[in-house]
Amino acid sequence: MGLNNNVRLIGYSGGDPEVKTIKGEGRKMARFTLATNDFYYNEKKELQKNVTWHNILAWGKTAELVEKLIKKGQFIAINGEIQNRSYDDKDGNRRFYSEIVIDEFMLLDKKTTE
Repeated sequence: MGLNNNVRLIGYSGGDPEVKTIKGEGRKMARFTLATNDFYYNEKKELQKNVTWHNILAWGKTAELVEKLIKKGQFIAINGEIQNRSYDDKDGNRRFYSEIVIDEFMLLDKKTTE
């Protein structure tokens, strides 16, 4: 991981990870979403909450641990790097997609929303 592209976030997993084994490689890939919360007071001094959703991707041993340990609603910390990609959709429109490829994570509690 490069020193200039390092992301650290703390939030709640948005769902159980989607895990696949890459054919021909035998290596696992895991995807899930992470919700981070930002709180602030508006002009009327009312507490406001802003939720940001992040797309998270893990490979190899990290993906295997994600599959075993992360469940919907868990409070976790992640460390990784941002990757930006683009693709053309079925109508020929250019779409952009950002995700955080993690190399480590830590469970901060064992609570779930289930």
